[in-house]
Amino acid sequence: MATTPTFGPKLERLHRRVDSARWDDIYVVGDVHGCLDAVERLLDRIDPSDEDLVVFVGDLVRKGPDSAGVVELVAERPNFLSVRGNNEQKLIDGRKTLDSLSSADYEFLESLPVALSWDDTLVVHGGIDHREPVEDHTLTDLLNTRSLAPGGSYDRPYWFETRRERPRVFFGHTVLSEPFVADHAVGLDTGCVYGGALTAFDYRADGLIAVEPRETHVSRDADSIVDPRLADPVSCDAV
Repeated sequence: MATTPTFGPKLERLHRRVDSARWDDIYVVGDVHGCLDAVERLLDRIDPSDEDLVVFVGDLVRKGPDSAGVVELVAERPNFLSVRGNNEQKLIDGRKTLDSLSSADYEFLESLPVALSWDDTLVVHGGIDHREPVEDHTLTDLLNTRSLAPGGSYDRPYWFETRRERPRVFFGHTVLSEPFVADHAVGLDTGCVYGGALTAFDYRADGLIAVEPRETHVSRDADSIVDPRLADPVSCDAV
């Protein structure tokens, strides 16, 4: 039986439920960060038809060279959906600005849901803290959850390494040295803008598709690129 997440009243209106039976294939794509060339080459590899659904895990914008081009690409296709990432939220809140984006682009970003779900699958940008009920999660939690350690950031344990609950959560936000694929979580931010691959997950085939970038747009400290691994779920109890 599928597990449909139910968020609190403020977030449930930002949760979009998808009918997976409408779509022949479903692909989930990691953080693009304005890397239009990489996402165009990835889509060439996937070659989605109008009967296929392509879902992005957020952070379409900022850091890379063509945020406006990426927004246009996603906004113009009715079978392309994205959740909101923390970088979209920074623009919506006015904490950051991008002169290349039009008012229509900003309206599109503000229209993005914070969570998408279908069957026994949930897509959010940051993550879910399985120590807390889903309905108690805040907007900040869904956009930024990474570490379960006090103070968070890049200290282990990470939520996805210790999660053993349904639904299966697809996420970005945490920059990974390679995709993280487990029964209960799938991490797809492989650092495209930092010189890593841009990665997608084929939901029907349960497999990965990736393209390597042609250039590195932003340098990143190796200490903040996570080498993902499954961890003992009991390890988070003492945190």
